[in-house]
Amino acid sequence: MPEETVKVADVQVSETRTGTKRWVVKADDGREFTTFRERIGADAEGARGRRARVKFHEQQKGQYTNVYLDAIEPLPEETGGGGDVHDADEVAWNTAVEAAPWLIGTSNPKEAVDPEELYERLEPFKRRVAEDIREGEEDEG
Repeated sequence: MPEETVKVADVQVSETRTGTKRWVVKADDGREFTTFRERIGADAEGARGRRARVKFHEQQKGQYTNVYLDAIEPLPEETGGGGDVHDADEVAWNTAVEAAPWLIGTSNPKEAVDPEELYERLEPFKRRVAEDIREGEEDEG
């Protein structure tokens, strides 16, 4: 049974035609894992937005491959030095998005801005913030 570490981006719960619940766990890399077991579904909901260890199996049905979740274990949050490059980039993008009205120079953030222009203005700022975060982590370590 394969086992991997993923970041759980979302967990969606729906009811099937027969009345059973189905949980679809969406990883941040785009993969999806399905379970019909309530215990695993509850564990998945608790792992939303966090890194988790997943155990799963695949089953071929015609031209489709279903990926069934057999277990999910939320991992402890990482603290301290040695931060992850992706974490720094994520924090930097969030900072850039919050600063967007000032970076694009509009007093009304509801005005439409061309996506490419927005990216060209936000990306250099994001890069500088991420570099500052990484440098701060190196100074601590």
